Amino acid sequence: MSAPTEHGAEVAAAVADPIADPGLSEHQPRPTDVDPAKEKRAERQVAALFAISAISSILFVVAYFSFKIGEKPDVVMGLGASHVALGLTLGLSLLLIGVGAIQLARKLMADHEIVEYRHPAVSSEEDRETALASLRDGIAESGIARRPLVRNSMLLGLGLLGVPVVVALRDLGPLPGDALEHTVWGRRKLIRLVQDVTGTPIKPEDLEIGQLVNGQPELFFEDGANETYDLQSEKAKAAIIIVRMQPDEIAAAADRKDWGVDGILCYSKICTHVGCPISLWEQQTHHLLCPCHQSTFDLADNGRVIFGPAARALPQLPITVDSEGYLASQSDFLEPVGPSYWERG
Repeated sequence: MSAPTEHGAEVAAAVADPIADPGLSEHQPRPTDVDPAKEKRAERQVAALFAISAISSILFVVAYFSFKIGEKPDVVMGLGASHVALGLTLGLSLLLIGVGAIQLARKLMADHEIVEYRHPAVSSEEDRETALASLRDGIAESGIARRPLVRNSMLLGLGLLGVPVVVALRDLGPLPGDALEHTVWGRRKLIRLVQDVTGTPIKPEDLEIGQLVNGQPELFFEDGANETYDLQSEKAKAAIIIVRMQPDEIAAAADRKDWGVDGILCYSKICTHVGCPISLWEQQTHHLLCPCHQSTFDLADNGRVIFGPAARALPQLPITVDSEGYLASQSDFLEPVGPSYWERG
């Protein structure tokens, strides 16, 4: 056996005479723990930070409505005044909330060392009760209950911090009004159904039994459509599917007897669950399947839901033929297309 190396000798010595646990250092009180004047000054500092944060949140709202935006915006140092003001006020509000919380923890909350030993991943009931007791003690030791100035200013700052968020939500777009209830199919009578890519009008004889065609209103392919419509939004609502089946296989509701042409029916392409576009067509069963969550609609039975999470039938577009023999709409959808929403009756 070879002689032990120098490193091996050091390891053996360390094992034989391990370093003693040094324990915790002596606790050093903070100035605010021993000097009431400094404690009060720190309390005022924290309250001031929270109060200025609240003022910044209010200034955000003032700036939002005060500065002009658009083609001739207010400008500050070559930058949009609205953007500068909103960024500075919201940033300052968030910053001061954070600085105030840090100062509260450093100078006013209870300050003492604790030892936490490692334990199994699953705590015992006793440990859980101890943790809850520690949480309650921590809340008590934070001093919030006995420092109304700090507590109230912090609540004010945190509460008003939500105001800029609510105001900024207005910039997500115009209020919907009744925009979700109508589509461009209602702009006029006899709008031709056209193929969604080419814009080609469709005659009944162009469709075979069992065929499905994705379509749009002809309006989107007319000159000036880009200036007349918000195409992205309106196309999403007006998208349709056109299917043809044997007329004797269609179980149309009493008020829908004249909504089709020789077995040709037209439905919204937008699923009534969460709005996915659908065109998975089972021509033998007349079922239309949504690829997102497998909602299934029977197009031979008024778009009725037969499977999946969708809560209402697929909206049907009443169609006819115009004077030149092309498929055209009779009117708009008689119910909102797409997923249900809170205002829909």
